[in-house]
Formats: sequence, structure tokens, C-alpha cells
Amino acid sequence: MKKILTGNEAVARGAYEGGLLFASAYPGTPSTEILENMANYRQDVYCEWAPNEKVALEAAIGASIAGARSMACMKHVGVNVAADPLFTFAYTGVTGGCVLVSADDPGMHSSQNEQDNRNYASAARVLMLEPADSQESKDFVKLGLELSEKFDTPVLLRTTTRVCHSKGLVELEDRVTKELIPYEHKIRKYVATPGNGKVLRVQLEKRLEEMTAFSNSTDINCEELAGDEIGVISSGVSFVYAKEVFGETASYLKLGMTFPMPMEKIKEFAKKVKKLYVVEEMDPYIESHLKMAGIPCIGKECIPAYGELNPDIVRKAFFGTAAESVSVPLKATIRPPVLCAGCPHRGLFYVLSKKQKKLMITGDIGCYTLGSAPPLSAMHTCFCMGGSISAGHGAAKVLNRAGSDLRVVSVIGDSTFFHTGINSLMDVAYNKGNNITIVADNRITAMTGHQENPGTGFTLMGEPAVEADIPAICRAIGIKTENITVVNPLKLDEMEAAVDAALARTEPSVIITKWPCILKKFSDQDRKDFDLKPRKCVVDAEECKKCKMCMKTGCPAITFDGTSQISADSCTGCGVCRQVCKFGAIKEVER
Repeated sequence: MKKILTGNEAVARGAYEGGLLFASAYPGTPSTEILENMANYRQDVYCEWAPNEKVALEAAIGASIAGARSMACMKHVGVNVAADPLFTFAYTGVTGGCVLVSADDPGMHSSQNEQDNRNYASAARVLMLEPADSQESKDFVKLGLELSEKFDTPVLLRTTTRVCHSKGLVELEDRVTKELIPYEHKIRKYVATPGNGKVLRVQLEKRLEEMTAFSNSTDINCEELAGDEIGVISSGVSFVYAKEVFGETASYLKLGMTFPMPMEKIKEFAKKVKKLYVVEEMDPYIESHLKMAGIPCIGKECIPAYGELNPDIVRKAFFGTAAESVSVPLKATIRPPVLCAGCPHRGLFYVLSKKQKKLMITGDIGCYTLGSAPPLSAMHTCFCMGGSISAGHGAAKVLNRAGSDLRVVSVIGDSTFFHTGINSLMDVAYNKGNNITIVADNRITAMTGHQENPGTGFTLMGEPAVEADIPAICRAIGIKTENITVVNPLKLDEMEAAVDAALARTEPSVIITKWPCILKKFSDQDRKDFDLKPRKCVVDAEECKKCKMCMKTGCPAITFDGTSQISADSCTGCGVCRQVCKFGAIKEVER
């Protein structure tokens, strides 16, 4: 049977067909849908959201050691978090096959950088596969599980945004029944002490020799010959772009396994063509291997060194021409991303925006990062998951020692707090910091599409779960009870009072803004805990003084055309604009 699947859906299907028994991930675009679709196979595969990527990979490692085929999935920056266990896992090897999926994001569609994680494979010395489409995404997961066991190594499956989200026809197959491999105590293999590690290091080099021989012989590194004038070497979706541009005018060496690199096969291919091009996104990963081996080629001299490729970019790079196209007049309104109408973070950032001249506001990864956008402009830094509190702590220490009156406020989401924020807050408490931490708890992992997390009360598979108690966690790591406040961020007076009280303290304090994401599918508990009755706000045109204060909330439901206007279709009745209006021109009514 054949079915149209995205690359992410195909990865999940391949893991299922390949006899996977355990899957763990932290959601992050463009990888999120892999585990969401994995849950469709819950009758055969246990799957879970982990608090962060390091935990996800460590859980998959444990499952592998226990004898199961396992998988951990994450976006490219998540591999930075998971790198600690990955490098050692390359030394120890596996019991059950284990695949780590790294979904890279060329062009930074939803990421803070566009690092090329192919470099992780060579740095950690793990076998790497790169699918070019949905069919290969399914097939390569299955192959990866087999090769993992064959060569006693974790396998890095490196995808990119276009492979993850593009759809293609995929041939479905039956699941391979793969029972647990009986567990045995293997202390010298799995206890990574220096003494054991020195032996494992030698074994790793022997595995690399075996994997290199396989890379030079496998048919997933394959030639397509069509003359001797031009040769193209490529991998992943870049091969699809190259094939579209060069067509039948070039010969190709398509690389599906890119670490270890099949240098013998590459050398033989290079001898067959007069001119050799390398087409790849981001880093000159393939190109560098060729040039270090003394193989002349043309790559980044023409291809951009950063950003996402497409056929037009490749065509212009090598031929200086553009594809034929039809010009269609189009007037599109520029619409930068903004916090949604009714977003509970709006009240928080509106209050901070009024005080920001006296604040340094360190931010984190999540929907709330949009608090940095005008007109709120109330977030001043953003680096990585969990980094807001740590960076805020360091900044506060320096500012305090310098005698500055500037106070530091660190904003972090609930899922991000569980990810790596807890350790950061522990640092503040332990080292007697005084930055104010605001945990924006919207009751879900909203930015990546509403995945459950330890604070939502449900697992990935929909089972009721213990709900992590944020105030209790803060108390347990040293924040005093009297310095912890839980507020409704949509009540501006309440929000401002909490911030002012925290600013008056010299000790570390935590404010938890608790209100569900307006786009969330509300649970019974949500309806019990929060007043979610449908409402909307309307403007009394006669009372409107045209001051535009409501526009400063940044709500996309509000426009100004002579007077302020609120779209009834977009408004959720959060009431922030009503509280901002000093003239009572905005009324709240039930829908």
C-alpha cells in the first residue's frame, strides 16, 4: 500500500516498521510531528515527551542497553543539549539499535541559528544517514536501526526542514517483530570510566574502519551516470534541487550515508567526469572532505555558505540564469509575527514595557519571545532554552557590583522552565542572586503546536499524569515562599503589583503568570481552574478619544481608522485593551 506522507510522518512510520519499542523527544520545529505521529503506534511502541533533549537521548540509550530498538528526536539545537551523552554513547555502542534524529533548519524558519549538524557525526564518530525525501525518510530509519546493531553504534539521521515537511508517496510495509535482546551486565562496555574508555576508544576506531568499508559499498551511495562533462555530488534535499537544475546534462553521485564519507567511491566518481560540482546547504561538509583528499571540485565558490537552497538559487549559482516564470501582480501586506489576540503573555509584557527603562529583561525560547517585538519591545536578550535565568543571574551580579540601579527580570515559559530553567533558578538561589524570574505558564508547550509537558497533567499518549508544581519546585530549590507569587497576567493591576513587589526585594523572587494559551484545547481542569467564558471587547466610537493607547498592547485584533476598532472575529475578550483605555471607551461583553 502507498500513502502520501510528510518526511516526519515517514520517519515515524519507518520506526514502527523497523521494530522500534521506545521513542522519546522534546518538541521542536521542524522535528515535532515525528513523535506526535509515533503516538499513533502506541499499541506497539512506547513513546513520550521528555523534559529536554538530553533526557530524551539518555532515555533512548537506557532502552537500547535494556535490549530495545529505540529512537530520540529533536531539532538541530536540541543536539547541543544532547551532545554530552551522544559522544560517550559513540564509545560504548549499543545493544538494541538506536537512532538519533536531528532535524536541521536551514534558513532559520523557526530557530535561533542554522547550525549544520552533519558536523556532529564526524565529531562524535557516529554513522550518519541523510534522506532526500519521504520514502527515504521511512527507509533510512529502518536501515539506521539495522546498521546501529550491525556496527554497534548510534546512528544520526539528519533531516532538514524541507524533508521534514514536504510530502511524497511512500510505500508502506508490515512491522518487523523485534523482541528485546536479553539484558546482560556489561560493565566494561557501559561504564565509561577512563580505564574502560581507553579500550572503547580503540574499538571505536575499528568500527569506523568497518563503517567506512560499508559506506564505500552500500547502494544508498549511488551513481547516476550521464556523460563525462559534469559530475554533481550531493546529499539530502540538495540532491533533489541539483537534479532539477542539471537534469540529464550531468552525472550524479548521491550520498545517503555521509559519515563515514565514502571517499573511495567519491574518488572513482571524480575520475569519470571533467568538472565536479558539490551542491549542499550551509557548511561545505562534503566539499571539505573532497578538498582534504585532494579532489578538485567547485562548491561554496558558487553556492551560498548560509541559508536554505532551492532550485532557483542553485541554477543562478552555476548558470547565472533564472527559471522561466509567470509574473502575477500581488499586493501582500507585511505581517510580522505577533502574540496572538488573547495571548496571556500580552498583559505580562505590557506591564514590563512600561518599566523597561529601569530593567534589563532577559528572555527565552517560546511564543513569549515575541514580547521583544514592537510595540511592546519588552525582551532584550534571547539565546537558548533555559538561558534567560542564567544570563539574568550573571547580568545582575555584574550590575550590582557596578552599583547600577538597573534591575534584571528573566522571562521563561513553563515548558522551558522544565527543560533547563530549573537548574538556572537553582543557580540564582544557591549563589544569592537577585534577578526576578517570571515563569509564563500558559499550561502547554504552545510554540511548537500544543504538546504536553510535565506541568500539563497528561502524557504524550494521552494518559493522566502527575502535574509538576512550579511553586513547590521553586521552594524546593531555595526560593522563599513569601517571594513566590502566582498571578493572572490578564489582570494588569495584579500583574503590576507583583512586579513592583519583586522589584522592592533584594532576594531572588519568582512570579508565575498562570493562564492557558487561548488556542489550547481546554481540558476539564482548565475549565474548572479558569474563567474561560467566551467574551469579546467592543469600542464605543463616541467615547474613543483617539489616543491610541490600546494600540500599544500590540494586539492584532485592534486597528485604528479614525477611531480604534476591534475585530469581533479575532477578539477573545482577554480585556487587556479595556484596562489600558483610560476613558472607558472599550467595553467587555459576552459572546
